[in-house]
Formats: sequence, structure tokens, C-alpha cells
Amino acid sequence: MRITAKRAAIIYALIIAFLAGVVILVASLMLNGSEWASNRANRHIYSGGTIVNAGTIFDRNGIALASSSDNERIFAENSTVRKAVHHVVGDTSGYISTGTHNIFRHTLSGYSRIEGIYNLKQTGTGTNIHLNIDSEANKIAYNALGDYNGVVAVYNYKTGELLCSVSKPSYDPENVPENLRTDEKYDGVFLDKFVSGVYTPGSIMKIITAACAIENIPDIYTRTFECDGEYETGDGTVICNGEHGKVNFQQAMNESCNSAFAEISILLGAEKLEATAKAMGFNSQLYAKEIRLVESRFSPDKKSKAELGWAGIGQSTTLVNPAHFLSIMGAIANGGTGYAPDRIKSLGTVSQIVGRLPETAVQINPETAKKLDEILRSNVTDKYGEWKFENLQMCGKTGTAQVDGAKSHSWFAGYSQLDNLPLAVICIAEHGGYGSGVASSAANKVMQYFLKNYDV
Repeated sequence: MRITAKRAAIIYALIIAFLAGVVILVASLMLNGSEWASNRANRHIYSGGTIVNAGTIFDRNGIALASSSDNERIFAENSTVRKAVHHVVGDTSGYISTGTHNIFRHTLSGYSRIEGIYNLKQTGTGTNIHLNIDSEANKIAYNALGDYNGVVAVYNYKTGELLCSVSKPSYDPENVPENLRTDEKYDGVFLDKFVSGVYTPGSIMKIITAACAIENIPDIYTRTFECDGEYETGDGTVICNGEHGKVNFQQAMNESCNSAFAEISILLGAEKLEATAKAMGFNSQLYAKEIRLVESRFSPDKKSKAELGWAGIGQSTTLVNPAHFLSIMGAIANGGTGYAPDRIKSLGTVSQIVGRLPETAVQINPETAKKLDEILRSNVTDKYGEWKFENLQMCGKTGTAQVDGAKSHSWFAGYSQLDNLPLAVICIAEHGGYGSGVASSAANKVMQYFLKNYDV
């Protein structure tokens, strides 16, 4: 009896160990199966570490931007489109880590927890992905930047749909330059600057300073500021872009008066400015859905009034991520709620389509958003001119960001108030000079395209 009981105990122990192993295996497959399936050693999908077989990536109009045929990855027909969408689509080797090829490689492989990569093995294709991106808009934005590197992006501030996203420099994935890694003109070519870049913002940062002033200085609208071309802080000097004389708050924004906004920044103090910036997403980890953004930074020197003045006008150590600032513009346009930009329209299944709801990235007090909206509209009507953004009913702010030892960066951040065009735009032309030049022109060109071709 003792021998029988001992044998039974051993059998039970073996059964328990076997079942535990099965549970661990199933759990591992559930947790890591998609990662194993999309590993670059998988010859069903990759050849030499490069994607050759995967689902098709379409733009919002059904144009194939990347597809597979005869164990080869094929890109869009038009060479400019290929360059214009390259950072969104991504390369086949994963060098552009935020590209769709890399971020959604599990989906593109056609992996299913039930069938593994059965669909890919049977049909030669994985799961298709439809983007919100309009490839023609990307081409227009790419060309609008001309010889300048930088970013152009447009999104629907009511839904978060990212309709245009261009990062330069870029290259043609069908004709990869031999000097891609050695020629300085391709520096940063694998970086999608819209999501992974940060820049000195220049005067677009005055939007944040204005928000802080609206919320913390009760008489801000009745105050006046004197500008003689510079503002003495006691421990330094903030240089202005002109001599504006006596200006009120609205006029200070219209003229982008550094003297006035340096004075406002010092009046507010570093703690209040930093608190407002933090509330609007600075110094915080934000996401554009599945894609992690590089943080925007605002940490002014609390011991120097001059540095605080420079920080409040978008200089000093202040840095802005374009995707984050696009959400800020969206929040102002949308009554206080700024959605995260989302490049994905659908990932191939009904459940995944339904699951892509807007995600809030930035929240602004609705009353503050309304007042900022009025100020930004006044910038266009009273300063830049409606003719620069014909029929768009634009609100916006230009920026000229000084860069040590080089020509300034050109910025424009804005949005349309039209009910049938709820779109916000961000543009930076590196070393493009004044924001009223290259950046605002590029922003207008892509917005004019959407005015004619976008249906809400």
C-alpha cells in the first residue's frame, strides 16, 4: 500500500508539473507570441533583417504606401510621396523606430494569438493598416518646406486624426542614397522630428505665457507696457524685435513684443509660469497614442530675472516637441481639450477600429482657451493679414527662434475656426528665419489643400 501511495504521489506531482508547464507555455505565448512572431529572425516576414512580407499600409484615401509582392517590400509610386511619408510609414529595417513598420510590426505580420502567423503563411500577406494620413497633403507640405529641414503636421482637433506629418531630412526608400550615413545633409534622417524632436520655440511660447497671465494677473487686459527695443531686468537685458512704444496685452501679442512678455514673465515669476507649462503638458511624458513623445521642457532659472524673461518668450533653455504643441493648439481651438495626434485609422479588425477613440493629451481651462482663441484670431486679423491665409479663418502665432551661431528657426502654430475645417497646423523650418516667412507660408499651403479636399 505504501509503494502504491508513493507511486500515486509521484504521478500526481508529474501531472501537476506538466499542467504548470502548459500554463506557463500558454501564458508566454499570450504575452510574448506577437514579439516572437515579428522577430527579425522570422523568415516568413524578414529577409536579412528587412521586412519583405507584411500587410499593406494605406493612406486615408486608399493609396498603398507600402505593400509586399514576390518577397519584396514595395513603396508608393510617386518618389516625392515616398520621401514625404517615409517617417510615418517607416523603413523596413527598423531604423526609424517610430515608423508604422516598427511600431505596428505585430499587426503587419498578421499575428493572431489563436492562429499565430497562419494568415501570412497561407496568403503571403499580413494584416493591413489604414492611416489617417493624406499622402497628397504630405507631398504638398514636403515641397512647401523647400530646401529647409523641419516639420509640418496637421490634425483634426475635434477627433485627433493626424492628417499630415512630414519630417525632413528624408530619403527615398526605393533609392537609398549611398552616402546616407556620411553626408551631413542627412543628419537625423532616421528621426521623426514631429514626435521625437525638440526645438527652441521662440515666440510661439508666448501663448503659454499669455495663458499664465490670463489666469494670474487680474488686470492684465488693462495694463500697458513700454517698449523701447529692449527690457532691462536688473541682471541683464532682453532684446526686442522692434520699438513698439506703449502697448496693451493684446497689442503685445500682435507685435510679438519681447519687452512686454519679458516683463509679464518676471511679474508672474518662475513658479507660476512653470506650473502653467506643467498643466499644459511640459515636463511630462506624453504619447501620440502608441508613440512616446520626447518631452517639452520648461525649467527657467529661478535666480535670474533675465533668464526668466528669455524663457517666457521661448528662448533660454525652453524646448518644445512639435506633436505636443499641436495638441496645445488643438486644446485652444477645441474649448480646452487637446487630443493626442493619431496616425492610425484602422488596424484591420472591427474591434480595433472601434477601440481607437480620441485620447486627451492637453487640458486648458475653457475660459482661458476662449481668451487665447480671441488673441490668436486677432494676430491674423490685426497683424499678419487675412490675405496670408485666404478663406481659412485662421488663428495663430508665428515664432522666430534664435539659435546660437546660426540663422533663426521659423515657426508657425495655428488652426482654422471654420466648422467644416476643424484643423490645427504646426510648422517649423529649421534656420528659415522669421516665422512670418517660410513656416507660415508652408502652413498656409497645406491648409489650403485641406480647405479644398477635406470632408469632416
